[in-house]
Order: sequence, then C-alpha cells, then structure tokens
Amino acid sequence: MDLDAYVLAHQHEWARLHELSSRRGRLSGAEADELLDLYQRVATHLSEIRSRSPEPTLVAHLSSMLATARLRSVGTRTVSLNDIVRFFTDTFPAALYRNRRWWVTTMAVNVVAAWVIGWWFVANPGFESALLDPSEVDQLVNSDFASYYSEYAAGSFALKVWTNNAWVAALCIALGVLGVPVILLLLNNILNVALIGALMWSHDRAGLFFGLILPHGMLELTAVFVAAGVGLRIFWAWIEPGPRRRLDAVAQEGRTAMSVALGLAVVLLVSGVIEAFVTPSPLPTWARIAIGFLAWGAFMAYVFTVGRWAVRRGSTGDVSARDAGDLAPVVG
Repeated sequence: MDLDAYVLAHQHEWARLHELSSRRGRLSGAEADELLDLYQRVATHLSEIRSRSPEPTLVAHLSSMLATARLRSVGTRTVSLNDIVRFFTDTFPAALYRNRRWWVTTMAVNVVAAWVIGWWFVANPGFESALLDPSEVDQLVNSDFASYYSEYAAGSFALKVWTNNAWVAALCIALGVLGVPVILLLLNNILNVALIGALMWSHDRAGLFFGLILPHGMLELTAVFVAAGVGLRIFWAWIEPGPRRRLDAVAQEGRTAMSVALGLAVVLLVSGVIEAFVTPSPLPTWARIAIGFLAWGAFMAYVFTVGRWAVRRGSTGDVSARDAGDLAPVVG
C-alpha cells in the first residue's frame, strides 16, 4: 500500500468526520446519517491501514477520531442526582432484600459458629500455650486490644478501617463465583474473633471485649456477611441457574452483586466512622453499644422496609435493561 496516496485519497472523509463529531449542538437528521456513514468508512480505512501499513501515528489519530465519533453518535451516560436517589431507594435495597435469605443465613451460621468455637477455646485453656506465649497473651489482653482503637488519629483510622473492610467485602463478592474462597475468608474471620474473644473472656476482660467490638462490629460484620451471602448467591447461580441459561444467571447475579458492593461501601463508611469516633470515645459502654445498635437497626429496617417496597414495585436489584444489554436468543 502507498500510504501517502491512501491518506491523500481519504483525508477529506476524515476531516469531515472530525468536523461532525466535534461540532457543538445537535446535528440535523442528514448530518447524523452522514456521521454514521463516515464512521463505518473510516473504521474500514483504519482496518486496512493496520493490516497493510500500520503507521503508529496515523493509527492512533484515526482511533481517537473514531472514539470521538462513537461518543457523538451514541451519547454518554451521566450520573444525576435522580440516579443516586433511585439507587438508594430502589436498586440497592431491592438487591439486599431479594438476597436476604442468603446473607441472613450466612450471618446466623457465622455467629453461631463463632460462639461455639469461642466456647471450645474457653473450655480448653491449653490452646493458649499452643498458640501464644504467656507474655504475648498478657500484651494482647491488657494492652494491644484496647489500644488498637486509639493508637491512630480518628480520621486516618476511619479511612484505614473503611478501606480494609471494603476490600474484604469486595473479595467476598469478586471470589463468590468460586464459592470456596468466600467460605475460607469467613472461616478466617470467625477464628480471629473467636480466639480473641476467648482470650479476653478467660482473663476476665469480656466486658472490655464486647464494649469495644459491638459498637461498630454489629454493622461492620453484617456488611461483610451481606457481601459473603451475595457472593455465594453468584456461586449458586452457576451451580443451579434454574430456568435461565447458566451465563445469563451468573451475569444477572453478578450485576446485582455490583450494586450491593457500591451500597456496602457507604454502609462500611458508616461503620468505620463509628469504629474511629465512637468505639474509643469516653462515652459509657452502654451508650457506645446503643449507638452501634441504632446504626445496625437502621440498616436492618432499611432492608426490610425500603427493600421490600422496592421489590414489590418490581425492582430486582439488577441494572436497567439498557445497561444490562441484550440477551442472545435461546433455541427452544
């Protein structure tokens, strides 16, 4: 291919495409048709240049021009205040309510398992010497556990806690399709809580343990259980898709899980603020726990009222049909 001759032959089309795609205001019907026609022709030109004489600068120029033309022809999505309101009054609560059996069951199993494992640790005090030295136990029980909540500035601690918990929740959702990694993450979380709780209980520090972990832990752990339950729901959609095609089932549950992940980021931000500002505060223990319980109760009420209403209106927690895309036809 003589690249110079090719450019000379088609540069007027490229210039016209650039003019139309860069023009402000609406295009007329004829101009819109011309834009689409030029887009197809220039895409063909780019394909020929790439296959016969791939000059990097020209390829980059035409690729950029086509991207601009495509945005001009199909438009862009913008997030408005109405979209945000609709997400928190419809999409997110509907996704939580529709998956409630999965995460409520996950929460119940984990809480029971943590109590059983913790009780076994308390009933078998020999586990301490097998895991930690006496000096390490003393340091944890009498210093480290309580100081953890106050050793950093509250603002930076809230950010640290938020990002860490959001990461754990994201892992539960992202790895949900595999199933087993979610269970391992939950097991690791249960063992940590049960071990520390048993140590504090065995050394008469149970009041300190629950006084520090409950204010933020009720909401924080519930958010993690929600993420894990939704992740396992994706796994089950892969195992048992029902009347849907397997890929369609996983795709729908995956999109719903992304809605849950976005909403949980806000929930975990609230729990992070409580952990940073309420948990280590000089407020009486009952007051700190009451604040945590109110936050947890507000979340549960949100799920079982706003979420139920959203589902009754027909919301599934999935994205809109426009954003979900088309489904391939299924041969009956």
